Parts: sequence; C-alpha cells; structure tokens
Amino acid sequence: MESAIKTVVTTFLGSSKGKENLDGGGFQKLVKKQLGGMMQDTNCSSAIKEMQQGLDANNDGKVSFQEYLTLIGYLATSLSNTKSGSNADAS
Repeated sequence: MESAIKTVVTTFLGSSKGKENLDGGGFQKLVKKQLGGMMQDTNCSSAIKEMQQGLDANNDGKVSFQEYLTLIGYLATSLSNTKSGSNADAS
C-alpha cells in the first residue's frame, strides 16, 4: 500500500515537474503514458481535455493534486466494482 501511495504522488510530481498543478500538456502526457491501460480514449486529445475540464473544480485551467486524486479515486472505484462484479455506478 505504501508503494502505491508513493507512486501516485511521484507520478503527479514528475508530470507536474514539481509544481503544485498539472497544466494541460502535463495532464495529457500523464493520462496517455500512465493510464492508457485502464482508460479508454487516452489517444484522443479532445477526450483528455474534456476529462481535465471535468476534474478542474476551481476552473483555473490546471489539475491540482486534489483534483488528480478525484481521478485516481474514480479509477480505483471502477476497478473495485469490476473485480467484485458490481454493476453499481462508480461515481
């Protein structure tokens, strides 16, 4: 569990180049390189941009660490539902 948490943090920090937020390009790269196996449409820039806008709760055009954790939580819930055979909505 510790290594998973460290990976989540270091992946964000690496993609944001140590900054507090991911800009559009950093978010695109993170999704394409790190989440392509878990998500659909990771090769579609417009789909990733739409996802970024959905995560951007404060509408600053960037994805903060907290907003990034929203995505990670959604993916973890979806994976859990898939593995447990649950058809419940992941949101």
